[in-house]
Amino acid sequence: MSEYQYYEFQAIDRPLGKEAQTALRSLSTRARITATSFTNSYEWGDFKGNPAKLMEDWFDLHLYLANWGSRRFMMRIPKDLLAPLDLKPFLAEVDEVMLNVSGPNVILDISREEVDGDGEWDDGTGWLGALAPLRAEAMGGDRRMFYLLWLMAAEAEALSEDTPEPLSGIGPLSASLEALADFLGIDSDLVAAAAERAGGSLAPSSSEVKTIIDRLPETDKTAILIRLHDCDSHAGAALRALVREQTPPAKVPEPRTVGDLLARADAIRAQRKEEEARRKAERERAEREAAQRSRRIRLDALAKRGDAVWRQVEEEIECRNASGYDRAASLLQDIKTLAEEQGKGAEFDRRLADLRERHARKERFLERLAALEGAKRSR
Repeated sequence: MSEYQYYEFQAIDRPLGKEAQTALRSLSTRARITATSFTNSYEWGDFKGNPAKLMEDWFDLHLYLANWGSRRFMMRIPKDLLAPLDLKPFLAEVDEVMLNVSGPNVILDISREEVDGDGEWDDGTGWLGALAPLRAEAMGGDRRMFYLLWLMAAEAEALSEDTPEPLSGIGPLSASLEALADFLGIDSDLVAAAAERAGGSLAPSSSEVKTIIDRLPETDKTAILIRLHDCDSHAGAALRALVREQTPPAKVPEPRTVGDLLARADAIRAQRKEEEARRKAERERAEREAAQRSRRIRLDALAKRGDAVWRQVEEEIECRNASGYDRAASLLQDIKTLAEEQGKGAEFDRRLADLRERHARKERFLERLAALEGAKRSR
């Protein structure tokens, strides 16, 4: 397959009506369209629609993946839930991210090119489901997603090394944050360095939430209750954001700089590679020992068969095909090893010379035998 593109959209706050679904069908006859989603892939051609326009009109989430490394993730968030967050420290230098205002909403648009992935085929399915919780987290005041995006600028050396981190950290990573880092191909060692400290926007405990809600002005409580009564799907997020705003700031250590994070990422990378090399060496050692045990068992079994092994060699040669010649040459190598162990090397050489003479016209067999003997000498 020379080209592959995957498009997926999700409507969370409001399902798609029949008119919207009909309009979407006009963009693709093959797409899977439901009241809450649009999904399609392309191996030839391209999507006729404009993802940005579809996000403005109908959808809350969008994901795009191409097999040449292009990735895009879009999220629509109500302005009143994003406005309290000062995102400039996070996104000012991140070229791959745009914030576009569309009516009562803000659309976060993240694009990245040449994402390598893990080397395995990726058809795009499953990513949007893994990333979807980020929207609720952001609406509830969790800013760690924006810190991850800031890391892209740090990784691209778009920030000076003395630039302080915008939060105290991003740990512990949620599953959705891990998915975002993987989807965008952010340096995993740099993400690990950032996650060694807890994020300053972590949610308060249940007891802290109760205390904060008890202290909220009656006007705020009433406003939230009215939104709940009216089935406002964002009421819960608004309350979580309000609670976060009222949560006393935790004592945080001195912020790390870009230089600190990059240096720590280098140290984590070196430690990881050292550990990977150690595990590889242990695995190879175990494989060698297993191969040696297996060969020993095979040689012991051959030793008990005596001349029957030589008869099997003759039978394999008489097959007159590549696999038979390979098996015969391999058996001869094992017989030679046994002869050397038993001090019968001269007898083996005599019988081998006789075998060569009788099968001198079978050039393919002799080539295999010579190759195996050459490999044996090189070891």
